Amino acid sequence: MPIAPFKLERYFALYEFKARYLLSASDVESLALSELLEMAAPDSRALWDGLGLGYTESQGHPLLRAEIARQYSRITPEQVLVAAPEEAIFVAMQTLLNPGDEVIVISPAYQSLAEIARSIGCRVVPWSIQPGPDGWRLDLAALERSFSPHTRLLVINFPHNPTGLLPSRTELDAILELARRHNCYVFSDEMYRGLEHDPAMRLPAVCDLYEKGISLSGMSKTFALAGLRIGWLAAREPGLVERWLTFKDYTTICSSAPSEILALIALQNAGRIIQRSLEIIRPNLALAQAFCQRRPQQVEWLAPQAGSTVFPRWLGPVPLEQFCQQVLEQHGVMIVPGGMFDYPASHFRIGLGRKNLAEALQQLE
Repeated sequence: MPIAPFKLERYFALYEFKARYLLSASDVESLALSELLEMAAPDSRALWDGLGLGYTESQGHPLLRAEIARQYSRITPEQVLVAAPEEAIFVAMQTLLNPGDEVIVISPAYQSLAEIARSIGCRVVPWSIQPGPDGWRLDLAALERSFSPHTRLLVINFPHNPTGLLPSRTELDAILELARRHNCYVFSDEMYRGLEHDPAMRLPAVCDLYEKGISLSGMSKTFALAGLRIGWLAAREPGLVERWLTFKDYTTICSSAPSEILALIALQNAGRIIQRSLEIIRPNLALAQAFCQRRPQQVEWLAPQAGSTVFPRWLGPVPLEQFCQQVLEQHGVMIVPGGMFDYPASHFRIGLGRKNLAEALQQLE
């Protein structure tokens, strides 16, 4: 089946490099190459300085896969596949799904988490996150009703983009128990893991908790290195990595050699980089909350628990899409409306990871 246009990415393609301010960016202010190389240990710096620009191993550099495996408790380097994050979603779904399968997908969601399955010929069943008086919440009863004998895959995303929702460990265990009862895979988008506003709330990776769990992560969000285009899949089920490698021969074949070494250096300094990211996000969260709460007639604040995004509700008299277009044209501020996530209510995304958020909010004001 033809794949539908990626609305969010087409929107960013139009305005990302033209607007003066990106109010809705989901990543964290990028590290400069010089900043990252300053962190490199001597052995890693030697790898960088002597790097040959040839092909790399299709599964990923062995040292990089070893460093990725250290981010988990039950994953070995052989259970990791390095790929661009979007490519990893594509490869996983193309190798797991067949026409007629049912796929439950958390909603709202990054479009490819649902659209790739739909393009394969799967029936996509949305599992909607609900706004509540204290932020966003999960409806586990609705999830339980969504399973059928044809359910092949459950797709989740925690910390969640765009709402910032983070379930409790009890809730996550209940989600995985439902998947186990129905013998289905769980694809867990964990691109924002590490950006919990309270680190004590960090959840274990799904690939560590569930025998049919697949964890997606990468350098784009938590590690502030979106330009590397490095991510990975991690899973314990035997045979999955071999299937992914066979399919990856028809996508990128292998990753960029410089990007792999830079990703290795970043992961070796994970604590330092995550702390930098949180030092940007936390004050921005307070700014965004104060901005919204000063305008209760226009905006309903819905508090996030993790990640670099928040998803407040627009209450103003002008339709949200019209408001976003006016702000873009008149003040150079790009806002992503909730329709880009196929979410019917009038919510919009605020990104908490950019250093100029205060200026963007001032322009919006």
